[in-house]
Amino acid sequence: MCGAAIVARSPPARRTLPFMRDHTQRLLEAASGGEPVLLATVLEPGSAALDQGAKLLVEPGGDRSGTLGDPWLDDLVAARAADAFRRHAAETVYAGAEGLSERVLPEATSIYLEVVESKPVFLVVGAGHIGRALAKLADFLDFHVAVLDDREDFADAELLPEADEVICDDFEAALERFPINANTAIVMVTRGHKQDELSLRRCLGRDAGYVGMIGSKRRTAAVLDHLREEGFDPDELARVRTPIGLAIGAETPEEIAISIMAEVVMLRRGGDGTPMYHRRGPQRAPLSG
Repeated sequence: MCGAAIVARSPPARRTLPFMRDHTQRLLEAASGGEPVLLATVLEPGSAALDQGAKLLVEPGGDRSGTLGDPWLDDLVAARAADAFRRHAAETVYAGAEGLSERVLPEATSIYLEVVESKPVFLVVGAGHIGRALAKLADFLDFHVAVLDDREDFADAELLPEADEVICDDFEAALERFPINANTAIVMVTRGHKQDELSLRRCLGRDAGYVGMIGSKRRTAAVLDHLREEGFDPDELARVRTPIGLAIGAETPEEIAISIMAEVVMLRRGGDGTPMYHRRGPQRAPLSG
């Protein structure tokens, strides 16, 4: 025996098992495409008299179930819920005198916040070089990947092994049937502005989390102007991300795909695209070679 003190702590199962028994159905519903829910779990009580593993569930409308063991903490988590839903959060926060923070605080209670929802859907409209590169990246980022093209030679599952769905059909008809919601990102990278416009018509007004269309400023402006003249909602058109992606100087299909996916992740997680080193000090020269 080394003589060190042994600290006994209540096993997490004491709180976790009853909670999971009562809420498994709701969590499964959220993970299967139902309305999302925020799940908060005490990771480390710190200096507070809390049970490790205690859980609180917060609905989008504000209703709560369970408790972290302290009404003050429950209120803090509930107040953060709207932001967590917006960012599809999965993060550890720390409770301090000023509330919840991402900054590690000594002896603070740590809480894991996770928005339980179905896997996000990434719909690629157009299965050319950029579309195939996007499918690979979206799969790597754990999206449910669907690829749509109206050409059999392109909408080929063998060419798109990362895609969960490969759809060969008329763009308008397929998009009319495709289930779209706030957890869906749609990227139009078709072979021409005619196909882009036909596709965009079927995506507007359907509450997609992200709608983007590739093309030059001139080409995309012409598409948006045409739809505006036809009476489409200007606010809906303003939500379309076009030209698409972040300005990283991308040239190859793979680089363009990275630019687009970076924008999708940025908006999904509530980022701003600022280079991290801008927050730490003076700028450096770009890499050579």
